[in-house]
Amino acid sequence: MNKVSLNTQILLGTLLGVALGLWFAQLGQASSITQTGLYTAKLVGTLFIDLLRMVLIPLVFTSIVVGVANLRSHQQMNRVWRGTLIFFASTMAIAVVLGLTTANLLQPGGGLQIAMFQDAMQGFQATQMSLPDFFAHFLHSLFQNPIAALAQSNVLAVVIFALLLGIALVVGGERYRNILILMQEFLELILMLVGWIMRLAPFGIMALLLQLVATQDTSLLTTLIKFVAIVMGTLLLHGVVVLPLILYLITGMTPLKFWLGAREALITAFATSSSAATLPVTLRCAEQHLHVKRDVAGFVIPLGATMNMDGTALYEAVAALFIANLVGIELSFVQQMVVFLTAMLAAIGAPGIPSAGMVTMVVVLQSVGLPVEAIAILLPVDRVLDTFRTMVNVEGDLVGSLVVQKWIKQDQSDE
Repeated sequence: MNKVSLNTQILLGTLLGVALGLWFAQLGQASSITQTGLYTAKLVGTLFIDLLRMVLIPLVFTSIVVGVANLRSHQQMNRVWRGTLIFFASTMAIAVVLGLTTANLLQPGGGLQIAMFQDAMQGFQATQMSLPDFFAHFLHSLFQNPIAALAQSNVLAVVIFALLLGIALVVGGERYRNILILMQEFLELILMLVGWIMRLAPFGIMALLLQLVATQDTSLLTTLIKFVAIVMGTLLLHGVVVLPLILYLITGMTPLKFWLGAREALITAFATSSSAATLPVTLRCAEQHLHVKRDVAGFVIPLGATMNMDGTALYEAVAALFIANLVGIELSFVQQMVVFLTAMLAAIGAPGIPSAGMVTMVVVLQSVGLPVEAIAILLPVDRVLDTFRTMVNVEGDLVGSLVVQKWIKQDQSDE
């Protein structure tokens, strides 16, 4: 196995996981082979995700602190910050517009009867939160005790504290140089650990995909096939056409070169359904395969894992129109603009964990008066769709780091 590249090992693990999952699905849940296989896969998959989460917070903290501090001048830091936010906002807006346009044209949910899902809706209790309450909660989550945020794995609060600490190291200059050197060495140690963990990636990804394929209820997927197909198709359109086109127009990098460099991160995102858990792999791909400078990657990608959610925003926009069609409510242009804004805000506030979109979906539905209980309809297919939208989220982060690096180089050459 040592002679085979890690990329090839991950690809083989992916194919084997899907093949074994299909075999176990044919054998059925009652089969002793299936039960033993799923138990083993759960152990291996959980171990892999736990190892990634183990290094997540130290990696986010040190990479952002070092990334910001190494930008040195205030002018360059402003360029990176400004370019990152412009890119994130632009691509999320494009994703939501794409989702709304597709949903308006194809009308998912028009042929289904909500009576089919009455039992699921009655048994589902959603934690309701108004848009102002959500916004206040989101702002409150930004600024917390850093020790508590580190202990509780609150990625967003860790990102904010690391940004402020990095800026303070820039302002302090040579006086705090020893602290910066310590952070740099700690980051190198964490990246070494990530390299060790990645040796288990083929087995972890195989186990996660095996579980996903073997445990899905195909009858529910068939019932909601139009909605599932529209979401998957639109996500793939954004991920295969829109983002690579932006990358090519700005940086000149071909889609094939990008996908070869990003393959580890995209497959891991698909298997884990968590942009946060994938973050160590995403940083590794950006720096080692796509040759993004460590200070740029260390700033853009951890920030993107918490704020840049193209796939989640697109999904929530399509899901809102799907539920509106299902209950017979026609959303006006103004209401769809409300969906546009709340889907972007909710996606930014969504944690990078599996099915986080379900939490923030409540805010989107409430904003235009749609029944919150209808989220129960989405739950059976959410796990499958989560794999695709997470992959698009991670792809957006990687494209963003390359675009921001190109913008910085252009600004420096213009001076």
